[in-house]
Amino acid sequence: MSQGRGPRRDGVDPVARSRSRRRALQAVYAMQLSGAKADDAISQFAHEQAHEAADLPYFEELVRGVGTRYRELDAALLPFLDRGIDEVDPIERAMLRIAAYELQHRPDVPYRVVIDEALKTVKRFGSEHGHTYVNSVLDRAAADWRAVEIQGTRGA
Repeated sequence: MSQGRGPRRDGVDPVARSRSRRRALQAVYAMQLSGAKADDAISQFAHEQAHEAADLPYFEELVRGVGTRYRELDAALLPFLDRGIDEVDPIERAMLRIAAYELQHRPDVPYRVVIDEALKTVKRFGSEHGHTYVNSVLDRAAADWRAVEIQGTRGA
């Protein structure tokens, strides 16, 4: 992933996307704690997005995607967890849901980017060793959900 300044040739700004994921984590975490709807969480965090030069549409997609599909995402993650989803640390749970959404619904985002961004974000906001758990779960999920992509990168 390019961490240079400004958008890549495809128009994606990796720094803005990273900021969007961080804000999405905070919004999804807040939704988990309060039971708020996605639109309420988006309203709460959108003003901070605008001030940080983040990718606001991507932030909104992540929050709405997790908000409307969290049961589906939880069920998809379950085979890769060693405990029930409700027993996973709330920050780690929020990040797993966001990354699962990206892995399943955003094939334009390489699986390595999804995992790398999830780990960086959990290291910043989660428990001391939370990133190792998230990495383990996402590695196995990606191997299943993005098998064709992974095989393509190994053959290259």
